[in-house]
Amino acid sequence: MTPTAPLQPLLDAAVIVLEAPTQVWSDDAGSMGSAPIHGIYHGDVRQVRALETTVDATTLESIGWSSPTPQRVLFTDVLRGLDDESADPKVRLDRDREVTAGSFTERIRISSHLHATTAVGITVQLTPDFAPMQLVKAGMGTDAVWTWDGRTCRSGDASFTLAAPGAVVASDGERLTLRWDLGLSPRGTETVEWSLDLADTTLVVTAPAQPAAAQLPETADPRAARWLEQASADLAALRLATPEHPDDAFYAAGAPWFFTLFGRDSIWAARLGLAADPSIAASTLRVLGRMQGTAHDASTAEAPGKIPHELRSGALILPGEGVHLPPLYYGTVDATPLWVCLLADAHDAGMPDDELRGFLPTLRGALDWMIEHGDASGSGFIDYADESGHGLANQGWKDSGDSIQWRDGRLAEGPIALSEVQAYAYEAAVRGAVLLEKLGEPGADELHAWAAELRTRFRDAFWVTTEEGRYPAIALDAHGGAVDTLTSNIGHLFGTGILDPDEERVCADLLAGDSMSSGYGIRTMSTGAAGYWPLSYHGGSVWTHDSAIAVHGMLRSGLDDDARAIARQLLDVAEGFDYRVPELHSGDARVPGGRPVPYPAACRPQAWSAAAAVVCAQALA
Repeated sequence: MTPTAPLQPLLDAAVIVLEAPTQVWSDDAGSMGSAPIHGIYHGDVRQVRALETTVDATTLESIGWSSPTPQRVLFTDVLRGLDDESADPKVRLDRDREVTAGSFTERIRISSHLHATTAVGITVQLTPDFAPMQLVKAGMGTDAVWTWDGRTCRSGDASFTLAAPGAVVASDGERLTLRWDLGLSPRGTETVEWSLDLADTTLVVTAPAQPAAAQLPETADPRAARWLEQASADLAALRLATPEHPDDAFYAAGAPWFFTLFGRDSIWAARLGLAADPSIAASTLRVLGRMQGTAHDASTAEAPGKIPHELRSGALILPGEGVHLPPLYYGTVDATPLWVCLLADAHDAGMPDDELRGFLPTLRGALDWMIEHGDASGSGFIDYADESGHGLANQGWKDSGDSIQWRDGRLAEGPIALSEVQAYAYEAAVRGAVLLEKLGEPGADELHAWAAELRTRFRDAFWVTTEEGRYPAIALDAHGGAVDTLTSNIGHLFGTGILDPDEERVCADLLAGDSMSSGYGIRTMSTGAAGYWPLSYHGGSVWTHDSAIAVHGMLRSGLDDDARAIARQLLDVAEGFDYRVPELHSGDARVPGGRPVPYPAACRPQAWSAAAAVVCAQALA
């Protein structure tokens, strides 16, 4: 039999507790090691791979778990091997696991309802790992070597320090063992505790100095209120800052793979959640503005004025994919115009003019990138192509290698000009011009003229007619051909101004049709396309943020009924996933009495999926 190639870990059945940049994944009984995702992570390193708790002379039989906050989870077991002969379980084990940024604590409480004293031995075994996140994501192991000095376990720049009061601690070179021997009195309780302080000297992100300041929108819908409450807690747990500027928070993209700054993701999460927390919009703008590109560099995709895509502690190498990204990578075609749009949103939400003026250099740089550098191929549109040979092949939000397809299933040839990027750029130019006028700065007339020409070219080049109707293509390819698949990308055009009201009505009707609406949100690709598959990452699945962006734009365009219909579907999705909406779910058609089908490798929580709760609450109000 041919050996199975390493596979990306599945996530949907695992339990997570988190406070960025620390996260812990286990099974629903609290153990770690039986699934590839399990472990204790800090930054981009899994420091502990396996964890097992045992009690002498009995098995642990799990009877349930709950997670009252993103940072805390409770596991309950019965210990029937220690029981008397009555039917009711008389001895139980409760583990209270809590994570903060840089720490892991577990309190183990054993309780007895027996009439006699019971000798109890509790053992906890930890297996250090120190695997880079990129190897975990690829389903691969690590050969990292670690040392143990009786208190601290270390491998390279990463380490954890163990505290286990009252325990005998030993190491056999493969694992650490913690042992407590207790006398459990009649109807008594004994509690032990152990903890890890996690460190990594290479981290480029840290917990922010200030707590979250979100104010949830009011809603009369109890389900919407539950979604908002969970989303707000998850967004708070996903907040990060850079060590140099701990007061400027931004949202990490999501767990487990994206516990860092992502230009597009952090912007859209701040934008969708603006009504709940306007302050994080300004701080996100500042963080990204400090990293704005200043020179041309094909190896990093940097260009003057360009907003970055991703920040890491070190290079990101994806085994088997030919992707090798530098620590600060600029391979995103949409973050720069979206930065301008978020600035305009923040100003509309009350950002003072004095604060706005402080963003002027970054604003001018971003607008200059759109006009002078964004059209790398001379097509007349903002486009992208990987010049390094080891960067991302696709650099819009659908960044998988097969995401830009013709209706017959052929992959589009780059450079690629995405439809929604032209819409973002149009909006950025128009609203950027308004900001310049507000500040008494020159250049507004030129921006208005550039935007008007872009709008005309877009109408001439992007609209296609197929069996499904007339709509904007997902993209133009290297030869100027309009890639004719009907996709969710048209949902990003609403409210940008690049479409007129009649065109928006056409697009709204198509998204509500059977080929695009799953009943649980908008599919990324029409069922009428050859490449459609409901479990394809970008070719038929449903992404909550993608549908929420359509809601966001529809509200701005006055398409309130259409926005409300999609928001109701997303609320049903939230209920189906116990109000923690994952990164994406299957595009299977809704079945009466059913629930959304998971995409088993979907990240959760995800910042822009959580922020979708805010804009959906606005639509449903």
